[in-house]
Amino acid sequence: MSECNHDCANCSQNNCNDRQATPKKPLDSTRIKHIIGVLSGKGGVGKSMISSLLAIDLSKRGFSVGILDADITGPSIPKMFDIDAMAYGDDKGIYPNTSKKYGIKIVSAAMLLESEDTPVLWRGPIVSGMVEQFYNQVYWLDLDYLIVDMPPGTSDVALTVGQSLPLDGIVMVTSPSKLVSSVVSKAIVMADKMNTKILSLVENMAFVKCPNCNEKIYLYKNDVSLELAKKYNLKLMAALPLDHALANMADEGAIEDYREDYLNELVADLLALD
Repeated sequence: MSECNHDCANCSQNNCNDRQATPKKPLDSTRIKHIIGVLSGKGGVGKSMISSLLAIDLSKRGFSVGILDADITGPSIPKMFDIDAMAYGDDKGIYPNTSKKYGIKIVSAAMLLESEDTPVLWRGPIVSGMVEQFYNQVYWLDLDYLIVDMPPGTSDVALTVGQSLPLDGIVMVTSPSKLVSSVVSKAIVMADKMNTKILSLVENMAFVKCPNCNEKIYLYKNDVSLELAKKYNLKLMAALPLDHALANMADEGAIEDYREDYLNELVADLLALD
């Protein structure tokens, strides 16, 4: 048998143990135009931050946007948007909660937990199943964009999202460290093997801006991410600073009040998907 390329839809090996089911569809009442995954492979680079800012930027432009928090064991999206309400539903599906300022629809495992410090002690298949449920059993209704905030790594959840959701593509998040780049490379190669398009590379924590003179201070060698983009023929579409104001707003649940527009070029590319 030839090496698996994870393209199950075009594979003739029906008895393959790794064969995936046909991608599931959301509720009949739901219509989602575009689904964008936010991935890194490395933890701590700010995937949830980028997912949130991307959703906010699109919402500011008048689009209907949702965030599927696929980081089941480490959910952080609701806290950034100051959402502490539990999820609720009926016998057919789950209703998303909505952000206060821009009406972003959000579903997260954090909305199923009794308290903020309750751990999710589930094994991989159950975690992956929950991600599928968040896609096909939630009343997303009409969305222009669904942003999927993915956990670090290249295993169960990443495979589930890539194979079970009809992604338009992935925004890959990195930071200007050779150590991080080496791990992000694995996620890039995984996306290629799954025939999932990488729409952009985004560099987070790229620099610190001096509060007195606005000079950019680079904490790492500042061409690491550019070298990564060139190696895999990707577009480096944004470089975000290490910004204490943004970090504080995220901690306080006020991320919708952040005013910097570092993702303009990336959002312009997403608008071109139409």
